[in-house]
Amino acid sequence: MQETLLIFDFGSQYTQLIARRVREHNVFCEIHPYNKIPSDLNHVKGIILSGSPFSVFDKEAPVFDFSKFKGKIPVLAVCYGAQLLAYDFGGEVMRSQIREYGRANLSFIDDNLLFKGIDLNSQVWMSHGDTICKLPENTVKIASTADVPIAGFKINGESTYGLQFHPEVYHSTQGSELLKNFIVNICEFSQCWTPMSFVETTVAELKAQIGTDKVILGLSGGVDSSVAAMLLHKAIGVNLHCIFVDNGLLRKNEFQSVLDSFAQYGLNIIGVDAKNDFYKALEGISDPEAKRKAIGKTFIDVFDREAHKIDNAQWLAQGTIYPDVIESVSVKGPSATIKSHHNVGGLPEKMKLKVVEPLKFLFKDEVRKVGLTLNISDSHLNRHPFPGPGLGIRILGDVTPGKVQILQDADDIFISGLKEFNLYHEVWQAATILLPVKSVGVMGDERTYEHTICLRAVTSTDGMTADWAHLPYNFLAEISNRIINRVKGINRVVYDISSKPPATIEWE
Repeated sequence: MQETLLIFDFGSQYTQLIARRVREHNVFCEIHPYNKIPSDLNHVKGIILSGSPFSVFDKEAPVFDFSKFKGKIPVLAVCYGAQLLAYDFGGEVMRSQIREYGRANLSFIDDNLLFKGIDLNSQVWMSHGDTICKLPENTVKIASTADVPIAGFKINGESTYGLQFHPEVYHSTQGSELLKNFIVNICEFSQCWTPMSFVETTVAELKAQIGTDKVILGLSGGVDSSVAAMLLHKAIGVNLHCIFVDNGLLRKNEFQSVLDSFAQYGLNIIGVDAKNDFYKALEGISDPEAKRKAIGKTFIDVFDREAHKIDNAQWLAQGTIYPDVIESVSVKGPSATIKSHHNVGGLPEKMKLKVVEPLKFLFKDEVRKVGLTLNISDSHLNRHPFPGPGLGIRILGDVTPGKVQILQDADDIFISGLKEFNLYHEVWQAATILLPVKSVGVMGDERTYEHTICLRAVTSTDGMTADWAHLPYNFLAEISNRIINRVKGINRVVYDISSKPPATIEWE
């Protein structure tokens, strides 16, 4: 059985980051809401308790049952988790007179396994309004900062630790080493969870789960669906039937290039030209949410129609990844939004198929590593994110085939230019937006009244926040010139210099 570290989530904004840091040390971990402790803990070798926006004094503050594992399994309690641990076992927690937030430095470190190799004066990150002022009996202080006397503690006779700072964040400069100490020195994980081991284990599980049944997968050409397809192909071969729908809202030449690339991998793939279905469904619709719904419904109809041509299919495969799973069972309750490019709402029920999600325990960066192990090209795996509704939400206002053609041509010039100038991988995502704005221009001796194109490029790590990419002026001038000269219908190019927040990456 897979060695597992459990992370119990009390609602912290950093919970997923804890999981990412644990995974970096080749250890498998799962995030569970604090109030859903699994009944079987036999495979669990370590536990981390997250922070929380709550105070232990709040009426709605999360409470936790420590009895199932305290003293039996190593525990690392972080921030709120540490305060709750101290509070529940007889210590004292008080409201801080000054909110303890931001950088601090360790002024005292006890010589113990958790702080092995951590430097005195090492920088850590605080983010809490309460503080532990007295420890429970049989507990020893193991770390302090100038303003926080009890920055870390350990319960004697147990591998149970508490920290009032966040080792998982970037600003805790030796936080990764501290987490490794907990994982390796205290929990004694073997660190054998690698992309290769994931592929081997998952392929074996898929073979056992699916057997000789047929599986249908909606291939989008994106990273997640592509890696899911290759994993399933490795497990069940020709019994995987991939359907790639051309919704008329893809990038220029995307439909054929995806078909060609996956044919080279040996996948059983069906290409469906459904452009007219989508254009008809979008006719006269300008509202962004209405466009998304029209695109989603049409996809379900087209996909269902094509899937019924495959006899005796039993399974629907989806490229769901771990952040989607976490969000759906979060402390704050089930997510109200389902990502349309992963989980098209209504498909499994409409088609009466069982669902298989081979990537549901992976983060995006891990999906890419698994893809490399499966020999998917680096250029495919490191493509920019592309929205499920495609260019439909990059054409502001109603969508027509003519507008799609204009946007595809302009977008192709922008993306090709980023690659030509070696800027593509310096940008997290780049987009071209067709604005519902026409302006006066002059071309030759003629007066024009044509469309405006907006270029958008951002830098980010996960899309949650983003800054506008500071692309060189000479590059922007060249791309603007190429678009205006080569794309009929455009006479003005602008560049979006807004960051997220307050703006979003996509315009719709």
